[in-house]
Amino acid sequence: MGPVVQVLWEDWADRSLPLPTYQTAGAAGADLCANFPKAERAAGLTLPPMGRAICPTGIRVAIPEGYEMQVRPRSGLASKHGITLPNTPGTIDSDYRGPLGVSLVNLGTEPYTIRHGDRVAQAVVAPVVQAGF
Repeated sequence: MGPVVQVLWEDWADRSLPLPTYQTAGAAGADLCANFPKAERAAGLTLPPMGRAICPTGIRVAIPEGYEMQVRPRSGLASKHGITLPNTPGTIDSDYRGPLGVSLVNLGTEPYTIRHGDRVAQAVVAPVVQAGF
């Protein structure tokens, strides 16, 4: 078993949604779900073409020292709808303890709505080596 990432729910989060989850035994990335505050759950988040927004996940993570969490696009969203991350991979450092949001951009030609509970990105935990400069 690899490193353990501690996960804390935000007070407002829908705890019926899954924590980051590997969909298969060989998956490198654990899926991250959109988890909106209660007042925003019905509407979701609509991204117009070329629109950008931070999609909340409802969690915070504590990554062990010596590791990072890379947030990457889901290939299906990117290839079918043009939904990707503008800063891929996004890096979450081991000393960050704030809310985990996923920066999304719509490179498609049509508006796209992220619904509450949708899998929006994947998280890959990887070792980090700090170099001398």
